[in-house]
Parts: sequence; structure tokens; C-alpha cells
Amino acid sequence: MTDEPIKDHQFDNGGDEAEITDAAKRSLPIKSRKHSTMASITNYVRYMAHKLEYSLTLSLKKHTREKLSDRELFGVVMKNLFYGRISYLHSDKGKEMAPTMGTNESTLLVRKLPVVDTRYIFVGDAVVFKDPNETNKYIVRRLAALEGSEMVSSDEKDEPFVLEKDQCWVVAENQEMKSKEAYDSRTFGPISMADIVGRAIYCLRTAVDHGPVSNSEFAMDEDSPILAVELDVDELAKGHKAS
Repeated sequence: MTDEPIKDHQFDNGGDEAEITDAAKRSLPIKSRKHSTMASITNYVRYMAHKLEYSLTLSLKKHTREKLSDRELFGVVMKNLFYGRISYLHSDKGKEMAPTMGTNESTLLVRKLPVVDTRYIFVGDAVVFKDPNETNKYIVRRLAALEGSEMVSSDEKDEPFVLEKDQCWVVAENQEMKSKEAYDSRTFGPISMADIVGRAIYCLRTAVDHGPVSNSEFAMDEDSPILAVELDVDELAKGHKAS
């Protein structure tokens, strides 16, 4: 079982009066983050494109709900763009995802996704989603199949079935665990893509054992500028100690 995200630099969903916190100031591009100076210009441009897309998506959802004026909408977009982050820290406990993640506890950098559908998540990705049985908890599993896939069990007693629209199948990685112990789609069934909140892109198992999470090739390419700009191993280590 895993805890909720331990630190999330939230984007602003509100009006112009939203306070700029110290955490938000730390998320300012390049100059305010020491590791960002290592990012290439190309990575930074790609990063800002991802950030703009996320900011626009978030702001338009807010506009749809509350009918913001053009000025209010512009203000929310700008705050999201310059004072928000598109990643957060998440504490993962348990051994289901070993060896990708630790057998006791790992601290993950998770990328927020503007929209959760087949344009943004792919088979092979390590996704963070709401626990089907405890919706205030979040767990990490490997995405094994998407909507439209036929699922065939190794047990002949089980009937094959096809994943419905917006459904996906997630599995644990620990080969030493039996399927009934692993707590994944083999026990709780398919999950809704709407329950996915992000993709794990970096994992700190210990202070000396950490690195990028292996995801689908396309996802790793898409996430590389976010790692280049927002990854702060010291921040991960502090979060790991505090969790």
C-alpha cells in the first residue's frame, strides 16, 4: 500500500489573488533552480512547450467550470505557466514494483499529464493511480494493456474478455510474488484511465541508488525535458527522509 503524494507543487486553479508560495518560487524556470542550468536550450524549449500545454488544459477546465473572463483566464494561464511545476514527489511503499523500485520505500518524481488517454500514456509506462479500493491512496504499477486489448488468462477456467473504452490493465513487476499477492489488475480487475494521475519518471531508492524509471520509448523521450529542468535529487532525498 502506498501513501498519497508527499509533495505536490500545485498549479493555480483560482483567480489572480492566489498566493505565490516559497515552493512555487522554487519552480521558476532555469535561473531559480540550480539544476536547470544544466538543461540544454532544446530541452528548455521542449519543457516550456509541455508546460504551456499543461497550463492551457488546466486553465480551460477551470474556465469551463467557472466561466472566467478573458482577463481572468489569461491570468490563470500565466500563473500556471511561470509558477507551477508539472511534476511532484510521491512516496511508494511496498515490494510489488521491485526491482524498478525499492522493496521497502522509494521516492518518485511523477510527471503530471495534461490529459489521460492513449495520446499520453503507453503500454510499458509506470503509472500512478488511485487505489481502486482506497481512493485516498495512490499506487504505482506497470501499464500492460489499453482499451480494445483482448485479455486471455493462463487459467483455462477464465473467459477471455476485451478491455472497454477508457479501461486499462496494470501489473506489478516483482516476479517473486504470486499473482494473488501482487495487488494489481489480476486481483482488482481493470482500472479507469481517469484514475491515473501521472507517470513515474525518476526513482530514488536510497541516497546512492537512484535513476530514471524505464518507461515506453515514446514516454521517455517526452519526459526527458521535464527531467532535465525539474529533477532535483537533493529534493528527492529530503522527501525520502521526511516520508
